Amino acid sequence: MSSLLHFSTPSPSSRLSSSSFRNSPSNSLLFTKSTLRSIRLPSISRRFNQNRLSLTANASSVVDSPTTSAVDSGGGSPKLLLEVKDLTAVIAESQLPILKGVNLVIYEGEVHAVMGKNGSGKSTFSKVLVGHPDYEVTGGSVVFKGENLLDMDPEERSLAGLFMSFQSPIAIPGVSNIDFLNMAYNARRKKLGLPELGPLEFYDFISRRLKIVKMDTNFLNRNVNEGFSGGERKRNEILQLAVLGADLAILDEIDSGLDVDALQDVAEAVNGLLTPKNSVLMITHYQRLLDYIKPSYVHIMEDGKIVKTGDSSLAQQLEKEGYKGISA
Repeated sequence: MSSLLHFSTPSPSSRLSSSSFRNSPSNSLLFTKSTLRSIRLPSISRRFNQNRLSLTANASSVVDSPTTSAVDSGGGSPKLLLEVKDLTAVIAESQLPILKGVNLVIYEGEVHAVMGKNGSGKSTFSKVLVGHPDYEVTGGSVVFKGENLLDMDPEERSLAGLFMSFQSPIAIPGVSNIDFLNMAYNARRKKLGLPELGPLEFYDFISRRLKIVKMDTNFLNRNVNEGFSGGERKRNEILQLAVLGADLAILDEIDSGLDVDALQDVAEAVNGLLTPKNSVLMITHYQRLLDYIKPSYVHIMEDGKIVKTGDSSLAQQLEKEGYKGISA
C-alpha cells in the first residue's frame, strides 16, 4: 500500500513486481503498478513464537463485529453498499467483450452468490470490481459506499473496504506472512484514521484471527503462500479478510480445491466474520458452498450478464437440472 512506503527495511526479495500481479492475480492488497514498483516491506517478523502471545495489550480492531446493526443504531433500513448498472468491459489487450451489461445491487448484511458456466463472466466481473489491469471498463457505472468505484485505483478500493479472495493466490517469496499482514493492517487503520499498532499489539491481535481460520502460529513465519497447499492458500485468503476487515468481501471460488473438512473450516470462518454491516459476494459453481454459507440471493450469469436472480432454491434447482433447466 502506498501509505506504508515510509518503512525502510527492504530486501531485494521483498519487492513485488507489476508483472507478477498481472500474470497471477492475488488479493495481495490490490496494488497499482506504480506502487508495485516501489513498495518496500517492513521486517518485523524475526521469529514469531508462542511466548509473544502472552500479552495484555487489548488492540482495537478494524474488523471486530459491531454491537448493533444499522437498524439498531438508528440507521433505518440497511445501507446500500454496491450498485452496478449496465457494466460492460473488455479484455484490455484484445478488446474482446466479456461483460455485456451487468446489473447488481448489494446492501449491508447480505450474502450474494453468482453462479454460471465457465466463461460466463463471473471471475471477470469480480476482477473488474477490484480494478484488475487486464480488463478495461467500456460502459456503465459502479458505486461503492456512495463513491464512484471506477475512479479509484486498485489499492484505494482495497483501503475503502473492498476485499477479494482469488481462485489461485500467488506466492510472494521473501515476504513473511507476519510482515505482509502487518503492513496491510496498519495501512487499513491509517485509512480509517486510527493509529498504527505496535509489534506486540499486532501479535496479540493477529493471534486471535489465526484461531478463526484454525491456523497454527508457526504459519506466520512462512513466506506468503510459498509452498502452501491449495487449502492453506484459501485459509490464508480468509485470514487476510479477518485481519483487514471489509465492507464487501468478494470470494472467487473459495471452495475450489478444498476437501470437505477444509471447506467447512473456511465457511465457518467466513460466517464468523459476517455482521449486519458487511456483505459477501461469492463466485461459485457448486451448491455445496451454499450449504455452509447461506446466500440472501443467487444470481445466474450467462454471456456477460446476470440473467436470473432468486433465493437459495435457485441454486438447488441448478444442482438438479443444470443450466439448461433454468430459463432466463
